[in-house]
Amino acid sequence: MVNLTETQSRKDDHIRICLDEKVQVNEITNGLEKYQFTHVCLPELDYQEIDINTTFLNRQLNTPLLISSMTGGTENAQLINQRLARIAQKYGLPMGIGSGRVIIEKPEIASTFQVRDHAPDIMLLANLGAVQLNYGYNWQECLKLVEILEADALILHFNPLQECIQPEGDTNFKDLLTKIEQVCDKLPIPVIAKEVGNGISVKMAEKLINAGIQAIDVAGMGGTSWAMVESERAKNPLQKELGKTFANWGIPTADCVREIRQQYSEIPLIASGGIRNGLEVAKMLALGADVVGLAYPFLKTAMTSEEAIEELVKLIIAEIKTVLFCTGNKNINSLKTSQNLTINN
Repeated sequence: MVNLTETQSRKDDHIRICLDEKVQVNEITNGLEKYQFTHVCLPELDYQEIDINTTFLNRQLNTPLLISSMTGGTENAQLINQRLARIAQKYGLPMGIGSGRVIIEKPEIASTFQVRDHAPDIMLLANLGAVQLNYGYNWQECLKLVEILEADALILHFNPLQECIQPEGDTNFKDLLTKIEQVCDKLPIPVIAKEVGNGISVKMAEKLINAGIQAIDVAGMGGTSWAMVESERAKNPLQKELGKTFANWGIPTADCVREIRQQYSEIPLIASGGIRNGLEVAKMLALGADVVGLAYPFLKTAMTSEEAIEELVKLIIAEIKTVLFCTGNKNINSLKTSQNLTINN
C-alpha cells in the first residue's frame, strides 16, 4: 500500500511501537494484585459442565472474552484484523475494530477494517475517537462508519492524555457531551464509551450514562501506556519528556470496575486495561465486569500466526474455567455472586 495518509502512518507506528518498545505501564498495575480467590478444595462440580456463556447488550456470547479494538488502515492491520476475526468467529468472541477515522478520510482502505466476510456471526464493535465530533464529524459519519463495517455497536473512545502528547493530537474536548448525546439518540445501535488506558471514573461514568451511553469500557491503567507510545513517536524533546512524565497516569482497571459497578448495578460493563490471562479475566468478572477485553496479547499473537491466536484463546478459556471450578462456581453468574474474591491483607 502506497501514499499513506498521516493517519495511516500513525497506525503503522502504533503497531510497531506497541510490539517493539517498552510501553507497558511499569510502576502501577491494573489493581488486581490486591485481590485473590479463596480456593475450594471440594467444588462438588463436574468440570465438563462449567459454563462460561454470558450476555452483553442483549447478545448471547460463548465467552466473556473480548478482542479489544486495536488497528486498521494498513496492510499490516488488515492481516491482523482478518486473523483475529477468523478466530473470533470460531470461538464466538466479540471483537472491536481500530479507530475508523481513516475510513472516512480515505474510503478506499475500508477493506483493512472490514471483517464480516471472515466473521459473519460475531458481535462486532466499530470505533471512533469522541473528540472527532469537534473536528467536523457528527452522527452521520458515525452511522456511515457503522454501516461500512456492518457493526453491532459503536465505541466512542476518549484519549485526552494521548492527544496532548501526540504530535498530530486533537485537543479540543469542549462541549462534547451534547454531541455524544446526539450520536446516542440518532444511532440505531448501542454506543459504548471507552478510554484507551487511563480509566473512567464514577463521576465520568455518570455523565456518559446521562448522555445516553449504553455501555462502558473502563480501559483503565495497567497495560499499554499510550503516553509512552506517543513519546516514542515524539518529534521534539518536549513531547518525548511529556510522555515519560505521564507514563503511569490514570486509574487502575480494577478500581474503575469495582467503583462503577457499585454505583451502577445495571450498566453493561467491559473491563480492559492490562489484562493478560484468564485468572485476571475471572477477577474482573467477580468485581462486576460483564465482558473483559484484551488487546496487547492478541496483537502479539496475531503478528505470529492464526494458530498462535487460537492457542491463546484456548488457554484463556481454560484458565477461566479452572477459576470457576476451583472456586465452586458452575457459571459466570455464580462467580459474580459468590463473594469468593477477597482483598489481600
